[in-house]
Order: sequence, then structure tokens, then C-alpha cells
Amino acid sequence: MPNPPIDLFCFGIGYSASRLIAALAPDGWHIEGTVRTVAPRPGVAQVHEFDGETASDDIIDSLARSKRVLISAPPSAAGDPVLRCFADALRASDCIEWIGYLSTTGVYGDTGGKMVAEDAPLNPSSDRSRYRAEAERAWLALGAEADLPVHLFRLAGIYGPGRSSFDQVRAGTARRIDFPGRKFSRIHVDDIATVLWASMAAPNPGAIYNVCDDVATAQADVITVACTMLGAEPPPLVPFDVAVETMSPMAKTFWRDDRLIDNRRIKEELGVVLSYPTYKEGLAAVLAAEGG
Repeated sequence: MPNPPIDLFCFGIGYSASRLIAALAPDGWHIEGTVRTVAPRPGVAQVHEFDGETASDDIIDSLARSKRVLISAPPSAAGDPVLRCFADALRASDCIEWIGYLSTTGVYGDTGGKMVAEDAPLNPSSDRSRYRAEAERAWLALGAEADLPVHLFRLAGIYGPGRSSFDQVRAGTARRIDFPGRKFSRIHVDDIATVLWASMAAPNPGAIYNVCDDVATAQADVITVACTMLGAEPPPLVPFDVAVETMSPMAKTFWRDDRLIDNRRIKEELGVVLSYPTYKEGLAAVLAAEGG
């Protein structure tokens, strides 16, 4: 019996991809994807091992049967692992209807607090964001060269069940950092799934989408609301120049850039209605999902 067509193939079944799979699998989607260590994943018909270096025959076979391909595996200084291993397999496909690459709003770098839309110049300020910008260019180039329907999704800070400010509040490690004027964009993981599905339903090869909610917010305000929802006393404000002394290198990159993100394209082009337009609705949903 021939192998069935694959509705969605995910390179990297991480947090965002898992929530998308959870939304699609109940509708009968045949979904396959990669992980570094093979183990069953809910909603995934077949899990493939991919170490970022080896182009295995079973993945190549699956790509030949895949209608849609989502890439959430991160790039490195060596480049994008999926392109490095599977560009030829993607070129050879005659059934791919949609390719989605998950990037980051970090590719814009520091704009001095100015709003940025998808046509803004890229000016990444960290290595991780530079790798993403380079991967974006490579994916768009492949799409143009091979006539593949590549779409880019620049994600703001992701939160959701099991990954939110509640975790730090419950652990007693939450800090409210006082950095006047500095605000950050966020996106609930389930709204990412909504955007991706809307794009799959209306492919626009070469399109780039900012994916964030409607209201950029100070970090201290989010912690305050999370504490209130949990009935906890908010921690005292800590000046940024004091807090930065004990931050990890990755945390410092989070605070380095000052920018606001324009999300109008996902609404105007894809017709997306965010379930969680601000962090307040999002945190309330997270608390409900976690059982309060």
C-alpha cells in the first residue's frame, strides 16, 4: 500500500509547532516531523530523527509527499540546517503548497522605539538574530529560485501554558525591572497557530508577516498582573542598571533593542482575529489552561 500524502511536515516539533499540531490533528491531518531524539508526539503520525547534519532517506521520502512544510529548527553560525540538508529535496518536490519559516522580530534590531513593519531594514544586534536574518534571506532565495511558496513569520516574545510569567512568580524568581519607556511585543502561542493556519489557507509566496499582539507592554507591568492573578505580592521594582548586573547573556540581548512591531498585515492580508490581543487576555487564558 503506498504511503499517504502528508498534510504538514514540521522541522522541529517544539513549543509553537506542537500547539499548531494540536489544533490541526483533530481534523484528520496527517502530520510528520523531526526531533533530535525520537519519541511519540501527540498528533504526529511519524516522528523522524534529525540531528541537523544528516539528510536521511526517510525524511526525503516524506518531503516528496508533503503539501506543507513548517521550519522552526533554529539556524547557527553554520547556516540553516534544513536548507543545508534538504534544499535539493525541496526543489524536487511537485506537491508543496506552502512553506513557513519561523523567524524573530529580533532581525529588526534596535529602532530607537520606532514602529517597524515588514518592509523595514534588518539590523540584528545579536548573533542569534543575525543567524535568523541570514536564514530568512536563504529561504527567500530558494523560494525565488525554485518557485517554492516560502513565507516568513517574524515572531515576537512567545508565551502560553507552561511558558509565561506565572512560572517565575510561582518559583519566587520574578523581578519587576524598571526601565522607563522600554516596552516589548508578545504573542500567545495559540495565536501563532491561528496566523500559520490563515497563511496556509491563503498562500502568498514570498510574504513576510510580523506576528505579535496589539499592545507592547513594559516587563514590570506583565509581572504585576501575573502576581495579581495568582494572589501574590508583586516584587519591588529593580532599576535596570542594577538588574543587568546579574542577567544572563541571553537575557541581556532581550533588553538590548528598543522597537515596536506593526502587526497590521496579519489582520489586513490574512484576516486574522487574535484570540489574545493583549497580555491580559493571554495570561488569563494561560491561568485557566494551567488549572488556576
